[in-house]
Amino acid sequence: MIDLDHPIYRPLWARLLIVGACAAWTGFEFWMGAPMWGVIVGGVGAYAAYKLLYEFYRRPPAGPASEAAQDERQ
Repeated sequence: MIDLDHPIYRPLWARLLIVGACAAWTGFEFWMGAPMWGVIVGGVGAYAAYKLLYEFYRRPPAGPASEAAQDERQ
Protein backbone atom coordinates (compact mmCIF):
# COMPACT_ATOMS: atom_id res chain seq x y z
CA MET A 1 0.00 0.00 0.00
CA ILE A 2 2.91 2.38 0.65
CA ASP A 3 5.42 2.63 -2.21
CA LEU A 4 8.70 3.25 -0.40
CA ASP A 5 10.40 4.25 -3.67
CA HIS A 6 8.17 7.31 -4.08
CA PRO A 7 10.21 10.51 -3.69
CA ILE A 8 7.81 12.02 -1.14
CA TYR A 9 8.99 9.49 1.47
CA ARG A 10 12.72 10.26 1.14
CA PRO A 11 12.92 13.07 3.76
CA LEU A 12 12.64 11.90 7.34
CA TRP A 13 10.43 14.84 8.30
CA ALA A 14 7.74 13.76 5.80
CA ARG A 15 7.65 10.23 7.18
CA LEU A 16 7.51 11.49 10.77
CA LEU A 17 4.74 13.93 9.85
CA ILE A 18 2.59 11.14 8.42
CA VAL A 19 3.06 8.91 11.46
CA GLY A 20 2.54 11.82 13.85
CA ALA A 21 -0.66 12.89 12.10
CA CYS A 22 -2.03 9.35 12.44
CA ALA A 23 -1.11 9.30 16.13
CA ALA A 24 -2.75 12.70 16.73
CA TRP A 25 -5.88 11.61 14.87
CA THR A 26 -6.03 8.43 16.94
CA GLY A 27 -5.82 10.43 20.15
CA PHE A 28 -8.51 12.81 18.92
CA GLU A 29 -10.87 9.96 18.09
CA PHE A 30 -10.47 8.43 21.55
CA TRP A 31 -10.88 11.85 23.18
CA MET A 32 -14.12 12.44 21.25
CA GLY A 33 -15.48 9.09 22.44
CA ALA A 34 -15.18 7.10 19.23
CA PRO A 35 -13.04 4.11 20.24
CA MET A 36 -13.84 2.12 17.11
CA TRP A 37 -12.42 4.84 14.86
CA GLY A 38 -9.53 5.27 17.25
CA VAL A 39 -8.60 1.62 16.85
CA ILE A 40 -8.97 1.80 13.07
CA VAL A 41 -6.81 4.91 12.72
CA GLY A 42 -4.37 3.50 15.28
CA GLY A 43 -3.96 0.43 13.08
CA VAL A 44 -3.33 2.61 10.05
CA GLY A 45 -0.79 4.59 12.07
CA ALA A 46 0.95 1.45 13.26
CA TYR A 47 1.16 0.15 9.69
CA ALA A 48 2.51 3.50 8.49
CA ALA A 49 5.09 3.55 11.30
CA TYR A 50 6.23 0.04 10.44
CA LYS A 51 6.56 0.76 6.70
CA LEU A 52 7.93 4.31 6.89
CA LEU A 53 10.21 4.10 9.91
CA TYR A 54 11.32 0.47 10.12
CA GLU A 55 11.04 -1.15 6.71
CA PHE A 56 12.26 2.00 4.92
CA TYR A 57 15.77 1.43 6.28
CA ARG A 58 15.72 -2.38 5.93
CA ARG A 59 15.21 -2.41 2.15
CA PRO A 60 18.11 -2.28 -0.30
CA PRO A 61 18.77 1.18 -1.75
CA ALA A 62 17.21 1.93 -5.12
CA GLY A 63 19.12 3.31 -8.06
CA PRO A 64 21.67 2.37 -10.70
CA ALA A 65 24.38 1.44 -8.18
CA SER A 66 22.11 -1.05 -6.42
CA GLU A 67 21.07 -2.62 -9.73
CA ALA A 68 24.72 -3.16 -10.61
CA ALA A 69 25.31 -4.77 -7.23
CA GLN A 70 22.37 -7.12 -7.79
CA ASP A 71 23.76 -8.10 -11.20
CA GLU A 72 27.13 -8.94 -9.61
CA ARG A 73 25.48 -11.23 -7.04
CA GLN A 74 23.73 -13.29 -9.72
